[in-house]
Amino acid sequence: MSKINLIRTKKILNKFKTLKVLILGDIMLDKYLWGQVDRISPEAPVPVVDVKKDTSCLGGAGNVCHNLESLDASPVLIGVVGKDAAGEWIKNNIPDSSGIFTVKNRPTSIKTRVIAHQQQVVRVDQESTHPLPRKIREEIILFIQQEKFDGLIISDYKKGMISQSLMKKILPYLDKKNIPVFADPKVKNISLLSPVTMLTPNHYEAARITHKPCNTDAEIEKAGGKIFSRVSTQYLIIKRGQQGMTYFAKDEPPIHIPTIAKEVYDVTGAGDTVIATAGLALLAGASIKEAAVLANTAASIVIGKIGTAALSREELLVGVEKNNS
Repeated sequence: MSKINLIRTKKILNKFKTLKVLILGDIMLDKYLWGQVDRISPEAPVPVVDVKKDTSCLGGAGNVCHNLESLDASPVLIGVVGKDAAGEWIKNNIPDSSGIFTVKNRPTSIKTRVIAHQQQVVRVDQESTHPLPRKIREEIILFIQQEKFDGLIISDYKKGMISQSLMKKILPYLDKKNIPVFADPKVKNISLLSPVTMLTPNHYEAARITHKPCNTDAEIEKAGGKIFSRVSTQYLIIKRGQQGMTYFAKDEPPIHIPTIAKEVYDVTGAGDTVIATAGLALLAGASIKEAAVLANTAASIVIGKIGTAALSREELLVGVEKNNS
């Protein structure tokens, strides 16, 4: 069930470059310190990392934006940053910064990962998770209402962006306009994300949403049914790590897609790749099966890269061709 027509796939991928997508969510700066470990610290039983270089990239909702740009779509990132160097870096490294709002006395979310010998040693988070000021919420709502776009992706990292007051204004407006909405939810806010076109929780989140285990195919199928009963969504993709993913369409039997990853180096941001790819595919006229297979293929490629990663349309097409052979 994981093969799709190559001629149709090429048409779907070619349409990506015509699509404008808004991304609403928690923006982060992902920083990486790359080095090597030669000894254990005499101060505590921890490795001493000799840092050789450092890199920065977009994280959180920013990584969804990066994935969309890498797939040749036109993304507009909507969110908040602090009045700091990290916030400036983010604004200078996205294709369109018109949807970025600076909030005083609120730091930009930063995740710093220390990598040694191809492995993550530790992660350090700097962030604020307080709800947004009312004035900023109103500015975001107005911004969305004034934009012309094909679809919206909600990237919830539970840092304060996604709130009941914001969703109550945005989702009914987009539903009335028949603009598709794709959401990568956190458990805490799942009830706020309705109506949407597609939800993409992972199996851990699905288990917490339904209060049931989500390990076997049968358990995943039951969980999908319960999520459909709680949220108004047309499609559901449950990401299952090494077990691939399961996709659901309302009133249709679920379909399980096995993973095709050969080597896993880093799963950081793979969920961002899934929603970016599946969302674009649906906007480009793909069926939910085609969208899920493309997303599964895309995820298998990015987890073979180290760090927060994205992929090109060309890489995705090659991945589908290999999977079909």
